[in-house]
Amino acid sequence: PGYNCLFFFLTIDMGNCGSNDGVSDAHKKVSSYKSAEELTDFDKFFPAGTTSSLSKNLTKEIWEEYKDQKDDEGVSFKICCFSGIKNLDSGIGLYAGSHSSYTKFNKLFDKVIQDYHKHSPSDKHVSDMNADGLENADFSEEDSAMVNSTRIRVGRNLAGYPLGPGVTKEQRLEIMDKVVQACNTFEGDLKGKFYPLEGMSKEDQKQLIDDHFLFKQVQSIYF
Repeated sequence: PGYNCLFFFLTIDMGNCGSNDGVSDAHKKVSSYKSAEELTDFDKFFPAGTTSSLSKNLTKEIWEEYKDQKDDEGVSFKICCFSGIKNLDSGIGLYAGSHSSYTKFNKLFDKVIQDYHKHSPSDKHVSDMNADGLENADFSEEDSAMVNSTRIRVGRNLAGYPLGPGVTKEQRLEIMDKVVQACNTFEGDLKGKFYPLEGMSKEDQKQLIDDHFLFKQVQSIYF
């Protein structure tokens, strides 16, 4: 038993994990933009064949309204859109800079959420944390015999911090420290060891790879 917090240093952009995702071979999958500040000419953002949700829902009217605005954490609308304009094979292409991005830039986020999740702005999410209502799946002994190990990963964001596109290195380190402190209070079969990627020994790295806790090549594919 144990826990690992490798996700602090590995940001996966699921929208960019596809091979081509509908973009024609005539166009590069990565545009020439180097920074969000270069996003000035809306008509050049999405070449023909781009199929991301951002390209379908970002109209020129929405762009003109939000292009110079920032959310409550100071993350600009351009930053939220940059990865999807930079990476033309994105599936979604839009990333919230903080919780307030969803309301500050709601005219775009509502459309993308509805496009992907099929939820309208009037739909409400009802949380029920009572595990007593869960029904166990029928799992035979024959099925159980084929299972060597299983993992459950829960991803959450800490209140008071921006989301991925807006968080600073200093804030990431603060988040890491807070989570490590909390995890160090675990007892019994929940107790584990924290392995930071930075400064990890070759021996620990090999063991974690052999145990399937660590990927062989750890790299960020976020912009």
